[in-house]
Amino acid sequence: MMFSKVLVANRGEIAARIMRTAKEMGIATVAVYHHLDRGAPHVRMADEAVELDGDVPTKAYLDQEQIIGICARLGVEAIHPGYGFLSENAEFAERVTKAGIVFIGPDAGAMHLMGDKVRSRNFAAEHGVPVAPSVLQGDDPENFLARAKAIGFPLLIKASAGGGGKGMKIVREAGDLVEAVRTASSEAERYFGDGLVYAEKLVERGRHIEVQVIGDGTGRVLHLCERECSIQRRYQKIVEEAPAPNLSDDLRQRIRAAAVRLASAAKYRNAGTIEFILGADGDFYFLEMNTRLQVEHPVTEMILGLDLVAEQFRVAAGEGLSFRQEDIKPSGHAIEVRICAEEPEKDFRPAIGRVGLLRLPKGEGVRFDGGIAEGQAVTPAFDSMLAKLIAHGGTRAEAISRMKLALADLALLGVPTNIDYLARVMAHPAFAAARIDTGFLSEHAGTLNPDDAVAELERAACAAAALAQSDFRRLAFDVPEPHAAMGGWRN
Repeated sequence: MMFSKVLVANRGEIAARIMRTAKEMGIATVAVYHHLDRGAPHVRMADEAVELDGDVPTKAYLDQEQIIGICARLGVEAIHPGYGFLSENAEFAERVTKAGIVFIGPDAGAMHLMGDKVRSRNFAAEHGVPVAPSVLQGDDPENFLARAKAIGFPLLIKASAGGGGKGMKIVREAGDLVEAVRTASSEAERYFGDGLVYAEKLVERGRHIEVQVIGDGTGRVLHLCERECSIQRRYQKIVEEAPAPNLSDDLRQRIRAAAVRLASAAKYRNAGTIEFILGADGDFYFLEMNTRLQVEHPVTEMILGLDLVAEQFRVAAGEGLSFRQEDIKPSGHAIEVRICAEEPEKDFRPAIGRVGLLRLPKGEGVRFDGGIAEGQAVTPAFDSMLAKLIAHGGTRAEAISRMKLALADLALLGVPTNIDYLARVMAHPAFAAARIDTGFLSEHAGTLNPDDAVAELERAACAAAALAQSDFRRLAFDVPEPHAAMGGWRN
Protein backbone atom coordinates (compact mmCIF):
# COMPACT_ATOMS: atom_id res chain seq x y z
CA MET A 1 0.00 0.00 0.00
CA MET A 2 1.10 3.56 -0.68
CA PHE A 3 2.36 5.62 2.26
CA SER A 4 -0.03 7.95 4.07
CA LYS A 5 2.67 10.15 5.66
CA VAL A 6 6.25 10.89 4.55
CA LEU A 7 8.93 13.00 6.19
CA VAL A 8 11.23 14.95 3.86
CA ALA A 9 14.67 15.04 5.48
CA ASN A 10 15.90 18.03 3.52
CA ARG A 11 15.29 21.70 2.78
CA GLY A 12 15.04 24.23 -0.04
CA GLU A 13 13.98 23.46 -3.57
CA ILE A 14 14.31 19.69 -3.37
CA ALA A 15 12.13 19.48 -0.25
CA ALA A 16 9.48 21.62 -1.96
CA ARG A 17 9.71 19.52 -5.13
CA ILE A 18 9.20 16.23 -3.23
CA MET A 19 6.25 17.67 -1.33
CA ARG A 20 4.52 18.76 -4.53
CA THR A 21 4.48 15.18 -5.80
CA ALA A 22 3.47 13.80 -2.41
CA LYS A 23 0.46 16.12 -2.29
CA GLU A 24 -0.56 15.10 -5.81
CA MET A 25 -0.47 11.47 -4.65
CA GLY A 26 -2.51 12.19 -1.52
CA ILE A 27 0.45 11.64 0.83
CA ALA A 28 0.71 13.85 3.93
CA THR A 29 4.12 15.49 4.39
CA VAL A 30 6.27 16.41 7.38
CA ALA A 31 8.99 19.05 7.10
CA VAL A 32 11.97 19.44 9.39
CA TYR A 33 13.74 22.76 9.60
CA HIS A 34 16.44 24.73 11.38
CA HIS A 35 15.25 28.04 12.82
CA LEU A 36 17.04 29.89 9.98
CA ASP A 37 14.53 28.22 7.62
CA ARG A 38 11.44 28.92 9.72
CA GLY A 39 9.72 30.95 6.98
CA ALA A 40 11.01 28.90 4.01
CA PRO A 41 8.54 27.67 1.36
CA HIS A 42 9.07 23.99 2.13
CA VAL A 43 8.06 24.59 5.75
CA ARG A 44 4.85 26.35 4.71
CA MET A 45 4.04 23.64 2.14
CA ALA A 46 4.17 20.74 4.60
CA ASP A 47 1.15 19.40 6.45
CA GLU A 48 3.27 19.32 9.60
CA ALA A 49 6.60 20.97 10.38
CA VAL A 50 9.00 20.34 13.24
CA GLU A 51 11.90 22.59 14.21
CA LEU A 52 15.20 20.79 14.68
CA ASP A 53 17.30 21.49 17.75
CA GLY A 54 20.84 22.63 17.07
CA ASP A 55 22.89 25.79 16.75
CA VAL A 56 24.71 24.76 13.56
CA PRO A 57 22.21 24.47 10.66
CA THR A 58 23.94 21.70 8.72
CA LYS A 59 24.45 19.61 11.85
CA ALA A 60 20.75 19.92 12.65
CA TYR A 61 19.77 18.53 9.24
CA LEU A 62 22.29 15.71 9.75
CA ASP A 63 21.01 14.71 13.19
CA GLN A 64 19.89 11.15 12.49
CA GLU A 65 18.58 10.38 15.96
CA GLN A 66 16.49 13.55 16.08
CA ILE A 67 14.94 12.94 12.65
CA ILE A 68 14.10 9.30 13.35
CA GLY A 69 12.61 10.36 16.70
CA ILE A 70 10.32 12.85 14.96
CA CYS A 71 9.11 10.06 12.65
CA ALA A 72 8.27 7.83 15.60
CA ARG A 73 6.42 10.67 17.34
CA LEU A 74 4.32 11.66 14.32
CA GLY A 75 3.58 8.22 12.88
CA VAL A 76 5.68 8.73 9.75
CA GLU A 77 5.89 5.67 7.50
CA ALA A 78 8.72 6.70 5.15
CA ILE A 79 11.57 9.19 4.79
CA HIS A 80 12.61 10.82 1.52
CA PRO A 81 16.16 12.22 1.90
CA GLY A 82 16.27 14.28 -1.33
CA TYR A 83 19.91 14.90 -2.29
CA GLY A 84 22.80 16.01 -0.12
CA PHE A 85 22.68 15.81 3.68
CA LEU A 86 21.74 12.21 4.61
CA SER A 87 20.73 11.00 1.15
CA GLU A 88 23.80 8.79 0.60
CA ASN A 89 24.48 7.88 4.22
CA ALA A 90 24.30 4.09 4.49
CA GLU A 91 24.26 4.22 8.29
CA PHE A 92 21.18 6.46 8.20
CA ALA A 93 19.39 4.19 5.71
CA GLU A 94 20.12 1.23 7.96
CA ARG A 95 18.91 3.01 11.10
CA VAL A 96 15.73 4.14 9.37
CA THR A 97 14.94 0.58 8.26
CA LYS A 98 15.65 -0.86 11.72
CA ALA A 99 13.22 1.69 13.18
CA GLY A 100 10.48 0.23 10.98
CA ILE A 101 10.43 3.20 8.61
CA VAL A 102 10.86 2.92 4.83
CA PHE A 103 13.90 4.69 3.38
CA ILE A 104 12.96 6.02 -0.06
CA GLY A 105 16.16 5.10 -1.85
CA PRO A 106 18.52 2.13 -2.18
CA ASP A 107 19.23 -0.22 0.69
CA ALA A 108 22.30 0.25 2.87
CA GLY A 109 24.13 -2.60 1.13
CA ALA A 110 23.88 -0.93 -2.28
CA MET A 111 25.01 2.35 -0.74
CA HIS A 112 28.06 0.69 0.79
CA LEU A 113 28.91 -0.96 -2.53
CA MET A 114 28.19 1.84 -4.99
CA GLY A 115 28.61 4.90 -2.77
CA ASP A 116 32.32 4.30 -2.22
CA LYS A 117 34.28 5.39 -5.29
CA VAL A 118 37.02 2.78 -4.99
CA ARG A 119 34.71 -0.14 -4.15
CA SER A 120 32.32 0.78 -6.96
CA ARG A 121 35.16 1.14 -9.49
CA ASN A 122 36.37 -2.36 -8.66
CA PHE A 123 32.81 -3.68 -8.95
CA ALA A 124 32.41 -1.95 -12.31
CA ALA A 125 35.61 -3.47 -13.65
CA GLU A 126 34.46 -6.93 -12.52
CA HIS A 127 31.30 -6.54 -14.60
CA GLY A 128 32.93 -5.35 -17.78
CA VAL A 129 32.27 -1.62 -17.35
CA PRO A 130 35.36 0.38 -18.40
CA VAL A 131 37.22 2.32 -15.69
CA ALA A 132 40.12 4.73 -16.13
CA PRO A 133 43.60 3.52 -15.07
CA SER A 134 44.01 4.36 -11.39
CA VAL A 135 45.87 3.58 -8.18
CA LEU A 136 44.64 3.76 -4.57
CA GLN A 137 46.57 5.47 -1.81
CA GLY A 138 47.65 2.91 0.74
CA ASP A 139 49.90 2.57 3.77
CA ASP A 140 53.03 2.92 1.61
CA PRO A 141 53.15 6.55 0.37
CA GLU A 142 56.28 6.07 -1.73
CA ASN A 143 54.81 3.06 -3.53
CA PHE A 144 51.59 4.99 -4.18
CA LEU A 145 53.49 7.91 -5.70
CA ALA A 146 55.55 5.60 -7.90
CA ARG A 147 52.49 3.76 -9.18
CA ALA A 148 50.66 7.04 -9.78
CA LYS A 149 53.57 8.35 -11.86
CA ALA A 150 53.54 5.13 -13.86
CA ILE A 151 49.99 5.89 -15.07
CA GLY A 152 51.31 9.03 -16.72
CA PHE A 153 50.35 12.68 -16.52
CA PRO A 154 48.02 14.49 -16.31
CA LEU A 155 46.46 12.83 -13.28
CA LEU A 156 43.38 13.56 -11.23
CA ILE A 157 43.65 13.09 -7.46
CA LYS A 158 40.22 12.31 -5.99
CA ALA A 159 38.75 11.64 -2.56
CA SER A 160 37.52 8.09 -2.11
CA ALA A 161 34.55 9.36 -0.09
CA GLY A 162 32.30 12.26 -0.99
CA GLY A 163 32.12 14.36 -4.12
CA GLY A 164 31.04 17.83 -5.24
CA GLY A 165 34.56 18.74 -6.30
CA LYS A 166 35.94 18.48 -2.77
CA GLY A 167 39.26 16.65 -2.43
CA MET A 168 40.03 16.85 -6.17
CA LYS A 169 43.29 18.13 -7.65
CA ILE A 170 44.71 18.06 -11.19
CA VAL A 171 48.39 17.19 -11.46
CA ARG A 172 50.24 17.89 -14.71
CA GLU A 173 53.85 17.42 -13.58
CA ALA A 174 55.59 14.92 -11.32
CA GLY A 175 56.96 17.71 -9.13
CA ASP A 176 53.44 18.74 -8.11
CA LEU A 177 52.22 15.27 -7.15
CA VAL A 178 53.24 15.16 -3.47
CA GLU A 179 51.63 18.51 -2.63
CA ALA A 180 48.48 17.68 -4.60
CA VAL A 181 48.05 14.39 -2.72
CA ARG A 182 48.63 16.14 0.61
CA THR A 183 46.09 18.92 0.00
CA ALA A 184 43.49 16.61 -1.55
CA SER A 185 43.78 14.21 1.39
CA SER A 186 43.53 17.06 3.90
CA GLU A 187 40.44 18.45 2.16
CA ALA A 188 38.82 15.03 2.01
CA GLU A 189 39.43 14.51 5.72
CA ARG A 190 37.92 17.91 6.51
CA TYR A 191 34.76 17.45 4.42
CA PHE A 192 34.11 13.71 4.61
CA GLY A 193 36.02 12.49 7.66
CA ASP A 194 38.08 10.20 5.39
CA GLY A 195 41.40 11.31 3.93
CA LEU A 196 41.83 8.36 1.57
CA VAL A 197 42.47 9.46 -2.02
CA TYR A 198 43.31 7.80 -5.32
CA ALA A 199 44.93 8.88 -8.55
CA GLU A 200 43.42 8.24 -11.97
CA LYS A 201 44.16 9.13 -15.55
CA LEU A 202 42.77 12.56 -16.40
CA VAL A 203 40.69 12.57 -19.55
CA GLU A 204 41.45 15.94 -21.13
CA ARG A 205 38.54 17.82 -22.70
CA GLY A 206 36.21 15.06 -21.59
CA ARG A 207 32.44 15.17 -21.50
CA HIS A 208 30.48 14.32 -18.36
CA ILE A 209 27.73 11.92 -19.43
CA GLU A 210 25.44 10.29 -16.89
CA VAL A 211 22.64 7.75 -17.13
CA GLN A 212 19.52 7.87 -14.99
CA VAL A 213 18.54 4.39 -13.82
CA ILE A 214 15.77 3.02 -11.67
CA GLY A 215 15.47 -0.50 -10.30
CA ASP A 216 13.02 -2.59 -8.32
CA GLY A 217 15.65 -4.31 -6.15
CA THR A 218 15.39 -7.73 -7.79
CA GLY A 219 17.95 -7.05 -10.50
CA ARG A 220 15.45 -5.50 -12.91
CA VAL A 221 16.84 -2.10 -13.83
CA LEU A 222 15.73 0.32 -16.54
CA HIS A 223 17.58 3.29 -17.96
CA LEU A 224 15.79 6.62 -18.39
CA CYS A 225 18.17 7.93 -21.06
CA GLU A 226 21.30 9.97 -20.46
CA ARG A 227 22.16 13.54 -19.55
CA GLU A 228 24.98 15.88 -20.58
CA CYS A 229 26.51 17.61 -17.54
CA SER A 230 29.78 19.02 -18.90
CA ILE A 231 29.24 22.72 -18.14
CA GLN A 232 30.90 22.89 -14.73
CA ARG A 233 32.69 25.31 -12.47
CA ARG A 234 34.98 23.98 -9.74
CA TYR A 235 33.90 20.42 -10.73
CA GLN A 236 30.28 21.33 -9.98
CA LYS A 237 27.58 21.36 -12.66
CA ILE A 238 25.62 24.50 -13.48
CA VAL A 239 24.04 23.45 -16.82
CA GLU A 240 22.57 20.03 -17.62
CA GLU A 241 20.60 18.73 -20.58
CA ALA A 242 18.91 15.63 -21.91
CA PRO A 243 19.41 13.78 -24.08
CA ALA A 244 23.17 14.29 -24.54
CA PRO A 245 23.84 16.00 -27.88
CA ASN A 246 26.29 14.85 -30.56
CA LEU A 247 26.44 11.18 -29.65
CA SER A 248 26.24 8.46 -32.26
CA ASP A 249 23.43 5.96 -31.78
CA ASP A 250 25.97 3.20 -31.17
CA LEU A 251 27.84 5.14 -28.46
CA ARG A 252 24.61 6.25 -26.81
CA GLN A 253 23.38 2.65 -26.59
CA ARG A 254 26.72 1.36 -25.28
CA ILE A 255 26.78 3.94 -22.46
CA ARG A 256 23.18 3.19 -21.49
CA ALA A 257 23.81 -0.56 -21.59
CA ALA A 258 26.91 -0.24 -19.38
CA ALA A 259 24.89 1.68 -16.78
CA VAL A 260 22.08 -0.88 -16.76
CA ARG A 261 24.55 -3.78 -16.55
CA LEU A 262 26.25 -2.26 -13.52
CA ALA A 263 23.08 -1.32 -11.63
CA SER A 264 21.53 -4.72 -12.39
CA ALA A 265 24.59 -6.51 -11.02
CA ALA A 266 24.20 -4.51 -7.80
CA LYS A 267 20.47 -5.43 -7.65
CA TYR A 268 19.89 -1.74 -7.30
CA ARG A 269 16.56 -0.48 -5.98
CA ASN A 270 14.99 2.94 -6.53
CA ALA A 271 16.48 5.87 -8.48
CA GLY A 272 20.19 6.38 -9.06
CA THR A 273 22.63 7.83 -11.55
CA ILE A 274 25.74 6.30 -13.08
CA GLU A 275 28.30 8.84 -14.25
CA PHE A 276 30.88 8.47 -17.01
CA ILE A 277 33.63 10.58 -18.52
CA LEU A 278 33.68 10.47 -22.31
CA GLY A 279 36.94 11.22 -24.12
CA ALA A 280 37.31 12.92 -27.48
CA ASP A 281 38.40 9.53 -28.88
CA GLY A 282 35.00 8.00 -28.04
CA ASP A 283 36.25 5.94 -25.10
CA PHE A 284 34.22 6.30 -21.92
CA TYR A 285 35.02 5.37 -18.32
CA PHE A 286 32.92 4.84 -15.21
CA LEU A 287 33.33 7.65 -12.67
CA GLU A 288 30.89 6.93 -9.85
CA MET A 289 27.32 6.16 -8.93
CA ASN A 290 25.11 8.62 -7.08
CA THR A 291 22.79 6.47 -4.98
CA ARG A 292 20.02 9.08 -4.80
CA LEU A 293 17.88 11.47 -6.80
CA GLN A 294 20.04 13.93 -8.76
CA VAL A 295 19.72 17.72 -8.81
CA GLU A 296 19.28 17.53 -12.58
CA HIS A 297 16.47 14.95 -12.64
CA PRO A 298 13.94 17.48 -14.09
CA VAL A 299 15.47 17.35 -17.58
CA THR A 300 14.86 13.60 -17.64
CA GLU A 301 11.29 14.13 -16.47
CA MET A 302 10.68 16.76 -19.17
CA ILE A 303 11.77 14.60 -22.11
CA LEU A 304 10.00 11.46 -20.86
CA GLY A 305 6.84 12.88 -19.30
CA LEU A 306 7.62 11.05 -16.05
CA ASP A 307 7.56 12.06 -12.39
CA LEU A 308 10.67 10.46 -10.93
CA VAL A 309 9.70 11.22 -7.35
CA ALA A 310 6.37 9.46 -7.87
CA GLU A 311 8.27 6.46 -9.23
CA GLN A 312 10.51 6.54 -6.16
CA PHE A 313 7.45 6.42 -3.92
CA ARG A 314 5.97 3.50 -5.89
CA VAL A 315 9.15 1.42 -5.79
CA ALA A 316 9.69 2.11 -2.08
CA ALA A 317 6.08 1.14 -1.34
CA GLY A 318 6.56 -2.19 -3.11
CA GLU A 319 4.44 -1.39 -6.16
CA GLY A 320 7.35 -1.90 -8.56
CA LEU A 321 7.97 0.05 -11.75
CA SER A 322 5.00 1.44 -13.66
CA PHE A 323 6.60 1.14 -17.09
CA ARG A 324 8.85 -1.07 -19.22
CA GLN A 325 12.06 -0.22 -21.03
CA GLU A 326 10.28 -0.15 -24.38
CA ASP A 327 7.98 2.56 -22.97
CA ILE A 328 10.93 4.94 -22.55
CA LYS A 329 10.81 7.15 -25.64
CA PRO A 330 12.36 10.61 -25.28
CA SER A 331 10.53 13.55 -26.80
CA GLY A 332 12.38 16.75 -27.64
CA HIS A 333 15.17 18.29 -25.59
CA ALA A 334 15.41 19.81 -22.10
CA ILE A 335 17.99 22.09 -20.48
CA GLU A 336 18.39 22.96 -16.80
CA VAL A 337 20.42 25.78 -15.27
CA ARG A 338 21.22 26.11 -11.58
CA ILE A 339 20.43 29.52 -10.14
CA CYS A 340 23.10 30.19 -7.54
CA ALA A 341 23.84 33.03 -5.13
CA GLU A 342 27.34 33.73 -6.38
CA GLU A 343 29.51 36.19 -8.29
CA PRO A 344 30.84 34.54 -11.48
CA GLU A 345 33.13 37.49 -12.23
CA LYS A 346 34.85 36.86 -8.87
CA ASP A 347 35.65 33.19 -9.46
CA PHE A 348 32.07 32.19 -8.55
CA ARG A 349 32.45 33.40 -4.98
CA PRO A 350 29.29 32.54 -2.96
CA ALA A 351 27.13 35.55 -2.12
CA ILE A 352 24.75 36.39 0.70
CA GLY A 353 21.88 38.83 1.08
CA ARG A 354 18.11 38.92 1.31
CA VAL A 355 15.73 38.17 -1.56
CA GLY A 356 14.05 41.52 -2.12
CA LEU A 357 12.19 40.73 -5.31
CA LEU A 358 11.37 37.43 -7.02
CA ARG A 359 9.48 37.32 -10.30
CA LEU A 360 9.23 33.97 -12.05
CA PRO A 361 9.26 33.39 -15.81
CA LYS A 362 6.28 31.92 -17.61
CA GLY A 363 5.88 30.35 -20.99
CA GLU A 364 5.47 27.08 -22.79
CA GLY A 365 7.92 24.38 -21.72
CA VAL A 366 9.30 26.42 -18.81
CA ARG A 367 9.56 25.05 -15.27
CA PHE A 368 10.97 26.68 -12.12
CA ASP A 369 11.96 24.49 -9.15
CA GLY A 370 12.68 26.80 -6.23
CA GLY A 371 12.72 26.92 -2.47
CA ILE A 372 13.06 30.65 -1.91
CA ALA A 373 10.65 33.52 -1.30
CA GLU A 374 10.75 37.29 -1.11
CA GLY A 375 12.19 38.47 2.18
CA GLN A 376 14.14 35.24 2.73
CA ALA A 377 17.74 35.56 3.89
CA VAL A 378 20.49 33.84 1.88
CA THR A 379 23.21 32.92 4.35
CA PRO A 380 26.57 31.12 4.11
CA ALA A 381 25.11 28.29 6.20
CA PHE A 382 23.94 26.34 3.12
CA ASP A 383 24.91 25.57 -0.46
CA SER A 384 24.72 28.55 -2.83
CA MET A 385 22.14 26.95 -5.15
CA LEU A 386 18.78 28.69 -4.75
CA ALA A 387 16.67 27.21 -7.53
CA LYS A 388 16.63 25.49 -10.92
CA LEU A 389 15.20 26.76 -14.18
CA ILE A 390 14.26 24.18 -16.82
CA ALA A 391 13.20 24.66 -20.44
CA HIS A 392 11.87 22.00 -22.81
CA GLY A 393 11.46 22.24 -26.57
CA GLY A 394 10.90 20.09 -29.60
CA THR A 395 14.58 20.47 -30.50
CA ARG A 396 17.74 21.52 -28.68
CA ALA A 397 17.66 24.87 -30.48
CA GLU A 398 14.10 25.48 -29.30
CA ALA A 399 15.01 24.52 -25.72
CA ILE A 400 17.90 27.01 -25.79
CA SER A 401 15.63 29.72 -27.19
CA ARG A 402 13.05 29.14 -24.46
CA MET A 403 15.78 29.15 -21.80
CA LYS A 404 17.09 32.50 -23.04
CA LEU A 405 13.61 34.03 -22.78
CA ALA A 406 13.06 32.47 -19.35
CA LEU A 407 16.35 33.80 -17.99
CA ALA A 408 15.52 37.26 -19.34
CA ASP A 409 12.15 37.13 -17.57
CA LEU A 410 13.51 35.82 -14.26
CA ALA A 411 14.04 38.58 -11.69
CA LEU A 412 15.80 37.78 -8.42
CA LEU A 413 17.06 40.91 -6.68
CA GLY A 414 18.65 41.50 -3.31
CA VAL A 415 21.49 39.00 -3.63
CA PRO A 416 24.07 38.56 -6.43
CA THR A 417 23.30 35.58 -8.69
CA ASN A 418 24.64 33.87 -11.81
CA ILE A 419 21.49 34.54 -13.88
CA ASP A 420 23.18 36.91 -16.35
CA TYR A 421 26.18 34.60 -16.60
CA LEU A 422 23.95 31.65 -17.49
CA ALA A 423 22.27 33.79 -20.15
CA ARG A 424 25.68 34.41 -21.73
CA VAL A 425 26.38 30.64 -21.71
CA MET A 426 23.07 30.03 -23.52
CA ALA A 427 23.93 32.73 -26.10
CA HIS A 428 27.46 31.43 -26.77
CA PRO A 429 27.88 30.04 -30.30
CA ALA A 430 29.97 27.12 -29.05
CA PHE A 431 27.16 26.07 -26.71
CA ALA A 432 24.61 26.41 -29.49
CA ALA A 433 26.74 24.10 -31.62
CA ALA A 434 27.11 21.64 -28.68
CA ARG A 435 30.90 22.02 -28.74
CA ILE A 436 31.10 21.40 -25.03
CA ASP A 437 33.33 19.63 -22.54
CA THR A 438 34.25 20.02 -18.88
CA GLY A 439 36.68 22.82 -19.72
CA PHE A 440 34.04 24.94 -21.51
CA LEU A 441 33.79 27.71 -18.92
CA SER A 442 37.55 28.07 -18.57
CA GLU A 443 38.13 28.05 -22.33
CA HIS A 444 35.52 30.75 -22.94
CA ALA A 445 36.05 32.77 -19.76
CA GLY A 446 37.02 35.87 -21.74
CA THR A 447 33.71 36.01 -23.59
CA LEU A 448 31.50 34.83 -20.73
CA ASN A 449 32.59 37.39 -18.16
CA PRO A 450 31.37 40.95 -18.81
CA ASP A 451 33.76 43.90 -18.66
CA ASP A 452 33.51 46.21 -15.63
CA ALA A 453 31.57 48.93 -17.47
CA VAL A 454 28.88 46.49 -18.62
CA ALA A 455 28.66 44.92 -15.15
CA GLU A 456 28.24 48.35 -13.53
CA LEU A 457 25.50 49.27 -16.01
CA GLU A 458 23.70 46.01 -15.28
CA ARG A 459 23.86 46.64 -11.52
CA ALA A 460 22.48 50.16 -11.97
CA ALA A 461 19.65 48.88 -14.16
CA CYS A 462 18.77 46.20 -11.60
CA ALA A 463 18.76 48.78 -8.80
CA ALA A 464 16.48 51.06 -10.80
CA ALA A 465 14.13 48.18 -11.62
CA ALA A 466 14.02 47.13 -7.96
CA LEU A 467 13.24 50.62 -6.71
CA ALA A 468 10.38 50.83 -9.20
CA GLN A 469 8.70 47.88 -7.47
CA SER A 470 6.52 48.82 -4.50
CA ASP A 471 7.00 45.38 -2.89
CA PHE A 472 10.76 45.78 -3.00
CA ARG A 473 10.60 49.31 -1.56
CA ARG A 474 8.40 48.06 1.25
CA LEU A 475 10.78 45.20 2.14
CA ALA A 476 13.84 47.43 1.89
CA PHE A 477 12.71 50.67 3.51
CA ASP A 478 9.52 50.24 5.54
CA VAL A 479 11.33 49.66 8.86
CA PRO A 480 9.60 51.39 11.76
CA GLU A 481 11.48 53.79 13.98
CA PRO A 482 12.34 52.25 17.34
CA HIS A 483 9.86 54.47 19.21
CA ALA A 484 7.14 53.62 16.65
CA ALA A 485 7.76 49.95 17.13
CA MET A 486 7.50 50.29 20.91
CA GLY A 487 4.48 52.60 20.94
CA GLY A 488 3.51 56.22 20.44
CA TRP A 489 5.81 57.90 22.96
CA ARG A 490 9.25 59.48 23.18
CA ASN A 491 11.66 59.95 26.07
